[in-house]
Amino acid sequence: MIAAVQSAQTAPPRSSTSWTALDWWPPVGWWPDAARDLVSGSSTMASATFVLPPQAESVHSARSFATGTLTGWKLGELSDNMELVVSELATNAFRHGLRLAESRAREPIRLSLIRRNSLVACTLNDPGAGFPALRDPAPLDIGGLGLHIVESLSLRWGWAPLAPYGKIVWAVLRPDLPEE
Repeated sequence: MIAAVQSAQTAPPRSSTSWTALDWWPPVGWWPDAARDLVSGSSTMASATFVLPPQAESVHSARSFATGTLTGWKLGELSDNMELVVSELATNAFRHGLRLAESRAREPIRLSLIRRNSLVACTLNDPGAGFPALRDPAPLDIGGLGLHIVESLSLRWGWAPLAPYGKIVWAVLRPDLPEE
């Protein structure tokens, strides 16, 4: 298991138990360590993975995949928020992950949705070594708010390095709970 999934504000530790970029992702039963406390008791589990070719049209395909998967899991009420999260994380993976790993820029990015009861973790892995960081763009900057959107729509989000290169970025979402 990943020894310590990191928040976006901290540097990654090195661990001998890290997953590698060469492992099939996600491993059966994987869940972000930093979100394990959200899951209690036995749980309904399912996962679906979509390989995104390194091209701009893949972001649209990723959103469609997420919506279709959630509909199949009867969690369609998560679709709007998940589409935004997938869009932001996929865009970052293409814009930053592939650019920072130019020698591996033709490698696909994998999007996985992992369900535990009504919680769904959205994960994207890319070959880039740079870590995601919240930034405060200037008022006239175009872009720069993507991780703020991810943070506002998810229960938790974070990232972890993959050996020998790359990373996984994840966000956990759940349907809105009825008002008490």
